[in-house]
Amino acid sequence: MTDELLSRLDRIESRQAIVDLASNYCHGFDKRDEARFLSIWWEDCIWAIGPPFGSFQGHPGILTALHDVLWPAWGMSQHVTSNHIVEFSDDDHALARCDVDCTGVLADGPSATFVGATYEDQVERRGGTWKIKQRDVTIHYFNSFEGTELSKPS
Repeated sequence: MTDELLSRLDRIESRQAIVDLASNYCHGFDKRDEARFLSIWWEDCIWAIGPPFGSFQGHPGILTALHDVLWPAWGMSQHVTSNHIVEFSDDDHALARCDVDCTGVLADGPSATFVGATYEDQVERRGGTWKIKQRDVTIHYFNSFEGTELSKPS
């Protein structure tokens, strides 16, 4: 009974740690917190964002994506993830999926931009820590709404 209970507790804790990866992705990206953002990825990771952005490998690739592609393009952003599913293949490997909605403002104008996508993550636990080995992003829509401005309350 004790081994079964410990195994069940490990799955619960692991599931929460994996869901937290998605939250730390959102906070890291939106608040321009590079350290938080990098902390969710293994050094040998792949971030396959897909068109129009591309694919990036390892922490150097992640930093290139942030500093040369994404953060310069977005003046501000707000990601929200939902519908989290975690499927374990063994004690240290899982497939995690969630949907994401992102509202933002492109750096070159005040128009609102809405993005809807699905993240599919291959996650691994190494040395007791869960991180993303590979994230594949499927973008469902990426639309700007001209004349719609997002601004902070005055």
